[in-house]
Amino acid sequence: MTVPYDRDLIGYGANPPDPKWPNGARIAINFVMNYEEGSEPSVQDGEGFTETALTESSSLNMPVKGRDLAGEGMFAYGSRVGFWRLMRLFQERGLPMTVFGCALAIERNPEAAAAIRESGFDVCCHGWRWIKHYELDEAEEREHIRKAVASLKATVGDRPLGWYCRYGPSVNTRKLVVEEGGFLYDSDAYDDELPYWTKVDGKPHLVVPYSLVNNDGKFGTGFFATSGDYFEWHKDAFDMLYAEGRTQPKMMSVGLHMRLIGHPARAAGLARFLDYVQSHEGVWVTRRLDIAQHWAKTHPFQG
Repeated sequence: MTVPYDRDLIGYGANPPDPKWPNGARIAINFVMNYEEGSEPSVQDGEGFTETALTESSSLNMPVKGRDLAGEGMFAYGSRVGFWRLMRLFQERGLPMTVFGCALAIERNPEAAAAIRESGFDVCCHGWRWIKHYELDEAEEREHIRKAVASLKATVGDRPLGWYCRYGPSVNTRKLVVEEGGFLYDSDAYDDELPYWTKVDGKPHLVVPYSLVNNDGKFGTGFFATSGDYFEWHKDAFDMLYAEGRTQPKMMSVGLHMRLIGHPARAAGLARFLDYVQSHEGVWVTRRLDIAQHWAKTHPFQG
């Protein structure tokens, strides 16, 4: 027995479709704030260890038996301080963004939930918890998806229309998302710069790819050291896509983590990049939901 080779290594190829972004924009850019703090693996929630990924502790390689109070504090900084700094940066500039919201994390911060609810930002479900979905069995994952939808509907007022789990989905995730129903798209893909349709159990399903490339996670690995590193990297990506957008417009995803880019010395680079983006004509800064809805309307499933 061999496993069927179901990977698509071709995609749109040399001639991707014209996305027809609104007002003829040369690039669609979506900023994503990952709200994970309070849903990550922890002793209190039964994992027996403290998550330190994407914090200052992640590169120290100092495992702590039981609770790592320093690691807990670095996560808490994101929800206590970083969240509000990122909200201010975008709201002062009148810019939209998307919240990748872990349902339990938002439940645990009602004040932040209210701010998200009132902001007009869209919430893409980032799972019930910020855990590795590929370690869940099918029944567990189905229950996590169900609980996440119900939770976000209660905390932010609307059920999520998009889905994105931590890093990598399981082999069952997309099937279970479609089975749950009510989702317009998922972003559990890193393989393109434009949305595309796929079929799941015979049903059309929209994929809006995400990226870990234009992402402040590089601070967590030491790849970025300064706000200048962050700004120059993202400026180069934007400039390339903006130039290509004369003939082949694409989308750019920019990932933000409250406990990383939320610190002042890093947020300064984000602020410079936001101002740089706003200095250009023909740029559609938008929510992820808007991209999905635009694609579904402009490029409907063709079978």
